[in-house]
Amino acid sequence: MSANERLTITDFAPPAVIGRWRMRALVVGGVFALASMVGFLIEPQQAMHSYLVAFMLALGLTLGSMAWLMVWHLTGGSWGVPIRRILEAAIATLPLLIVAWIPVAIGVHLNYAWSQSAVHEAGKAAHQASPWLTTGGFVLRGIAYFLIWGVLAWFLLNWSNEQDNPPDRAFGTRFRGISGVGLVIYAWTLTFAVVDWVMSLTPDWTSTIYGLIFLVGQGLIALCFVTIVSHWLRAYEPMASLLRPGNFHDYGKLILTFVMLWAYFNFSQWLIIWGTNLPEEAHWFTDRIHGGWGYVAILLIIGEFALPFCLLLSRPLKRNSGKLLWVAVWLVVMRLVDLYWHIEPVFSKGRLHFSWLDAVMPIGLIGLWLAFFFWNLARKPLVVLHDPHLRVFLEAEHE
Repeated sequence: MSANERLTITDFAPPAVIGRWRMRALVVGGVFALASMVGFLIEPQQAMHSYLVAFMLALGLTLGSMAWLMVWHLTGGSWGVPIRRILEAAIATLPLLIVAWIPVAIGVHLNYAWSQSAVHEAGKAAHQASPWLTTGGFVLRGIAYFLIWGVLAWFLLNWSNEQDNPPDRAFGTRFRGISGVGLVIYAWTLTFAVVDWVMSLTPDWTSTIYGLIFLVGQGLIALCFVTIVSHWLRAYEPMASLLRPGNFHDYGKLILTFVMLWAYFNFSQWLIIWGTNLPEEAHWFTDRIHGGWGYVAILLIIGEFALPFCLLLSRPLKRNSGKLLWVAVWLVVMRLVDLYWHIEPVFSKGRLHFSWLDAVMPIGLIGLWLAFFFWNLARKPLVVLHDPHLRVFLEAEHE
């Protein structure tokens, strides 16, 4: 298709297969969601632990996609043009995440020791952050985080919708403005959210780099998800004509970068705690290397760093979407294992523990998330029709 031709919705209409993907995700998500409800009835405490892992995984897909969209609005480049609508469809799942957060807020006493009055009375959760960690504050801050993320998503998505209507609209200034501020706000609010929802599971332990570890993790899982969906869509028009090996090469390089960042931040946290050798800090790691948890830590070192690092050094692999797909799928699984390793040892009392709910909960929530995502993706053209970036991208394609 020439860049000089008038672009219409039919030129970039989503393929019908997206509807089938949505139905399959809805069926799988619905079945496992029902199983999750059974789990809440028979094992409410374990269900809440497993649900928190699933929630953080889904949150990473949504917020990581929003972060990457803002990065592209700031930097430009051809890498973001074919995947912009994929990122936007992921961002548009935020309402589902708001609903999914409600059980976390309602079940706060099942996950967080600091919320249990008996623990406070016994003095077991006394620490410097105790005025911050209150049930009311936990709920109000959660509402504030979602309001802030919702405002950012509203601007990004609504301005994008305006660009689907003629004439071509160069919204670069406004997108750069909201993205520059938005990335700072995203990093700031995510750090506080991670402190509230994950780090406070161990209320007597703190880490100044903890938020960055989760920020990089969200960026990594969003990149992998985009790569997977792009590969699927590449079998159908219009993406078959838009996505090229060079695009996947870019995604592979970005994934490699974030694999290295993930390893760097995790190693930095370990090195600082090992160097200080303080019991009040070191116990977080000892809880995650004893009682069988050390095997999970080794799996993460190999599976989330060493193996993908070695594979992604290959240029031919990064340019082959079929091979890159399997690396991306593997890293998504490793992200789930990583979250499980962060959260579950708090409750397992020094022994490796895996419940059937640890598998059921993520499949159920991610299945519903995918159904919502595919519904969003099928509602709009797969590219933003009157974005000047698209014209530049199509002209470069025909040079």
